[in-house]
Amino acid sequence: MQIDLIAAPRARRAPWTQMLNALLRLAGRQAELVSHGERPWASATFSGSRHTVVLTFAGAGAQAAGEAFIAALPEHEFTLPGQLVADATVAAVNHAMLPEPVLTVEAELLLLDDG
Repeated sequence: MQIDLIAAPRARRAPWTQMLNALLRLAGRQAELVSHGERPWASATFSGSRHTVVLTFAGAGAQAAGEAFIAALPEHEFTLPGQLVADATVAAVNHAMLPEPVLTVEAELLLLDDG
């Protein structure tokens, strides 16, 4: 599912909106955004933000899409203006079968300011 989170011009969007749109494109149409959290991050040489994103993949065919997302995320090359995705990992996965098959994925992404 691709969502244009903010209708403002691209230059004015917060970095997390671009990251979230790219993540949802990677996840595909069967993904549903459950939550997003952001916190500042810094080291001695870099600054940026750490993001926690929870997605669900509900329904019989959606779990395969979720598994494909899990496999693709760590190696995916994100292209975000002014940002570098330094790390993208799957932090947690939950499978549920009732009342319908649902795969819940928690992803962690580290964005560094590039500039």
